[in-house]
Amino acid sequence: MPKLAVFPKAFMNALCKDGTMKVSEWVDLACALKIEGIEWYSGFLEMADEANWPVFRKQVEGYGKTIPMLCCSPDFTHPDSDFRKREIEKQLHWIQMTHTLGGSYCRVLSGQRRPTLTVGEGVNLAAECIEACLPLAEDLGITLILENHYKDDFWEYPEFAQKMDVFCQLLARLDHPNFGVNYDPSNTFLAGEDPLELLYRVSDRVVTMHASDRYLIEGTIEDLRKEESGALGYAKRLRHGEIGKGLNDYDAIFTELKRVGFNGWISIEDGVDGMDQLERSVAFLRKKMKQYWPDSPC
Repeated sequence: MPKLAVFPKAFMNALCKDGTMKVSEWVDLACALKIEGIEWYSGFLEMADEANWPVFRKQVEGYGKTIPMLCCSPDFTHPDSDFRKREIEKQLHWIQMTHTLGGSYCRVLSGQRRPTLTVGEGVNLAAECIEACLPLAEDLGITLILENHYKDDFWEYPEFAQKMDVFCQLLARLDHPNFGVNYDPSNTFLAGEDPLELLYRVSDRVVTMHASDRYLIEGTIEDLRKEESGALGYAKRLRHGEIGKGLNDYDAIFTELKRVGFNGWISIEDGVDGMDQLERSVAFLRKKMKQYWPDSPC
């Protein structure tokens, strides 16, 4: 049955940039929720010291929880081959990190959608880099998960494979038992597309999911397009919202996932307005999961 995890979307700067929150503090907060796991992020400042990896695993497991997924952001579409080699080395490092943390899923991305990059070039570069990472993933029992992504918090350009057709082209190039999809319905809206259409095209390859809801605090998707390239991170007008109160149809999403026999992890990207909001999102998803998977944990 599917299990529920959370991701520290509200605390990324505190955990990854200024260090005003310690990872152990986030673990204490997260493990008080009715969840089974915590989705980790490779860029936590304290993860630079490999000696911390087993320490954090022990802390999480001490609460009876696990670290099932590692979120990281390789940039495989850079035109420079030496840059791409370094990104592959980073991804191999993150696969090892996932294994040490006790996880089973490690995210991969295509890379940034640089203005001079053609679709064919980008698909080839991303596929070749991901293929180079699969042998280690297989050796360690890790599944690489390709997300239909919008934009990393610290990237200049949006995701190369943001659009559905490009994402599916890249997915078609990668057929391996240690490779699957991390489906994020909200990101499809940001591509100006239908998240259910994408899900129906890739549902048989979905092994994990990001539960999220998005909204624009002002303007339109067209306004977002004008400011999403050339600036670091998310556009200022974009916000994560409370799960169940945005545009996503979770009944339709869970109906399709149930149909294809999905039994992976659902990780919540929410809580930007505080832990109370994250707790409400947990409660919403718990109720929905119980509806579609009656045997799932309460």
